[in-house]
Amino acid sequence: MPAGPRSSAEVAPTAGAPGAELESLAELEEHLARTGTLSGCYLQSLDLTGLGTRLLGVPVTQAVFLGCRFDSGVEAALTAAGALVFPALPDLPFDPYRGGLYSPAELYAGLQDGYRHTPDARIWRWWRYIGHHRSLTSELAMTLHDHAVIEALDDLALSGAVGVMGGHRLARDDRGYADAAGLGRALARAGRTVLTGGGPGAMEAVNLGAGLTGTSADLTAAIALLAGTPEFGDRVDEWASAGFETRRRWEFTGASYGVPTWLYGHEPPNVFAAGVAKLFSNALREDVLLRLASGGLVCLPGAAGTVQEVFQAVTPRYYADPGAAVPPLVLVGREHWQRLLPAWPLLQALAEGRALGRAIHLVDSVADVPALLADGVR
Repeated sequence: MPAGPRSSAEVAPTAGAPGAELESLAELEEHLARTGTLSGCYLQSLDLTGLGTRLLGVPVTQAVFLGCRFDSGVEAALTAAGALVFPALPDLPFDPYRGGLYSPAELYAGLQDGYRHTPDARIWRWWRYIGHHRSLTSELAMTLHDHAVIEALDDLALSGAVGVMGGHRLARDDRGYADAAGLGRALARAGRTVLTGGGPGAMEAVNLGAGLTGTSADLTAAIALLAGTPEFGDRVDEWASAGFETRRRWEFTGASYGVPTWLYGHEPPNVFAAGVAKLFSNALREDVLLRLASGGLVCLPGAAGTVQEVFQAVTPRYYADPGAAVPPLVLVGREHWQRLLPAWPLLQALAEGRALGRAIHLVDSVADVPALLADGVR
């Protein structure tokens, strides 16, 4: 029978134990074997049926159970013993308490039946509906989800990561796509973790180049295969399937991550990131991308979204102390940034007499980028 509430002396947490995040049954068992307590722990989306006696046989004061499954009566007994239990939220196409990043395969599960049947597409449809029918439950679910995903990304401890931004419309058969893939490859070969917006176009190319483990000839062959479906448009099924076929033919082990958003759900996530931190809030997405890109930010030609990222990255550099070290910000493409979308003259005006002046660079080619990032903050 489940044990009843214990006295405060019996539930005193083991020193150093509180705060552990347990996201699998293996982690749960290892933690219990090592500490003998769950006090202060966070357990996320675990199927704990059949483990009621085990759970109630140890201290659970201030333990937090997020969307876990229990046998009948165990949830009430845990609450009585001092735990906090957040139930699963109903009628959601996603888990708001998930314990890690998405994988491309997870987002595209069911692709063989058409993109509209995948979790990525179903979640986007849910988001579009909720945008006109918001409720406390939906807002809470999205907030919890984004917190869990950002936490999983933070857990990777991506010190010195380089962020690469760029337009989603860049086609796979465009010369710029091969250049962006070459940049991703060069950064990965230099030992840098690469972060992108996780979408198609330039973002996909960078994730492809950073993730593919083979030779430069392998990368060229992979791009040639992908070029058979140059744009996603209304052919997302074929576009994504070509990506998965590329993953089957070549090995992908590079440290390359994508941070897309369902706000731009019409832009499908690319399949080449090692992990996908897809979020509902674009504001949080932009913030986490720029915060984690501590090794520098590279902006390839893009439109409104890329321009937004340029100036969001500029703001903390602009207000930095004159002698402060700031990560480099590199804009690629003089024609684009000086004439087509003339952000560069404005950056130069902002940078005069400030630390920002040492951080910004405008180059012609992606080949010029790695050397500017080599020294990190300046």
